[in-house]
Amino acid sequence: MPDLAHVVVGYARTYPDGHGIARHSHDHGQLLYAISGLMRVGTAHGNWVVPPQRAVWIPAGKLHEVAIVGEVEMRSLYVLAGLGGLPADCRVILVPPLLRELIAAFAAVPGPYAADGPEARLVGVILDQLRVAEPATLHLPIPEAARLRPVVRALLAAPADRRGLADWAREAGASARTLARLFEAETGMGFRAWRRQVRLHEALARLAAGEAVTSVAYAVGYNSPSAFIHMFRRAMGASPQRYFRAPRALASPPRRGVSNSR
Repeated sequence: MPDLAHVVVGYARTYPDGHGIARHSHDHGQLLYAISGLMRVGTAHGNWVVPPQRAVWIPAGKLHEVAIVGEVEMRSLYVLAGLGGLPADCRVILVPPLLRELIAAFAAVPGPYAADGPEARLVGVILDQLRVAEPATLHLPIPEAARLRPVVRALLAAPADRRGLADWAREAGASARTLARLFEAETGMGFRAWRRQVRLHEALARLAAGEAVTSVAYAVGYNSPSAFIHMFRRAMGASPQRYFRAPRALASPPRRGVSNSR
């Protein structure tokens, strides 16, 4: 069993709106959590949106980039690679109150800690929480099939586009049935579900930036604010207004971080 004093290291940083962290990887796993603001994490195979009350797990060696929406108070936990039971892929997870407070406590640890001290005892609890963390459905897989590329590019650029598969089929030079089969095979979801996820990602970013709910609803392609709010509540467990009015769950520990801003 590894020495718990060297398994987890925590950092706290604040990033301004619009900040970007170029594609990179780590020799250790990384958990990113934002007290405020929103992060968009991208890899070669998909995108994840990380709003408040959620965190993203990034395995060791995974190339990824991060875009900041709104001022983000970020808390990072770096976890020794190779530990059993931790997720082998990128994923957004729900952050229950216990894990939330553990992240806050560990990000505020001022430096190296003793193997028999209270910080080291917290590590075991943190790892247990990560092993049983419930995934959140905030992954947007990016299909690679050539026939889907024009559809994917267009909808990522304009999520409000309401064209159906029959319309896209004419542009892609394939039947609607072929496109539907490719979406299922490459993303694990149907075209409508994938487009709904595109819209949710865009909506979360706009809401985090302070846009009004009505404006966001129309901007991402819904016919009415009520239809948008219904979708959002089903996906996030609360209405947009309530979700983004949630009180700050964590006090801000002293800021510190790694020099390369990663």
